[in-house]
Amino acid sequence: MRYLDLTQTMSPEMPVYPGTEQPQFITGCTIEEHGFKELEITMYSHTGTHIDSPAHLFHHGITLDFLPVEHFIGGGLVVDCSHLANGEQISMKLLLPLKEELARVDFVLLYTGWGEKWGQQDYFIGFPGLTPEAAQFLTGFPLKGVGIDAISVELVTTGNLAVHQILLERNIIIIENLTNLDKLINRTFAFSCLPLKIAGADGSPVRAVAGLT
Repeated sequence: MRYLDLTQTMSPEMPVYPGTEQPQFITGCTIEEHGFKELEITMYSHTGTHIDSPAHLFHHGITLDFLPVEHFIGGGLVVDCSHLANGEQISMKLLLPLKEELARVDFVLLYTGWGEKWGQQDYFIGFPGLTPEAAQFLTGFPLKGVGIDAISVELVTTGNLAVHQILLERNIIIIENLTNLDKLINRTFAFSCLPLKIAGADGSPVRAVAGLT
């Protein structure tokens, strides 16, 4: 099996969701002084390529440490949305022809092309996002998660996070800030997005990977 990394690199200069702080990397120990190197890292739970858990929006939503490990592993399908114009949403019209494929996978990953804008100001504006109707349509399939190569799975201008609510209330996790999805179009692959096992985690950075046979 060949593996493809779908994860953006984390650094103190990385882009973060508007209004949050960039991660801090502080040298705690050095090889010269302590005989080993260790970093103190401070960051938000939704930094970089990460998962949103139901607890991200709901007081009694399940946290990542209580989801079984198999919830983060399964068959994946990439939906090519890169032809959509700036700000155009991902509607049911795009998903309806994929009903048979959707029924056979665990994860739907939306390729918008925005992962290639990582580190640019353009990364935060104009990306396609799911409509609430499209999100509702996806809940009709036995999905474990929905991912996207953008800062959010829905347009941030909507304000009410309707798409997040529709997916997360059904324990369909959301994976944001993916990359390299263009290499998986029309491919069969296994997807893995294992989070850190943090008590009470509403979200966590992940190392997202695709396995290709």
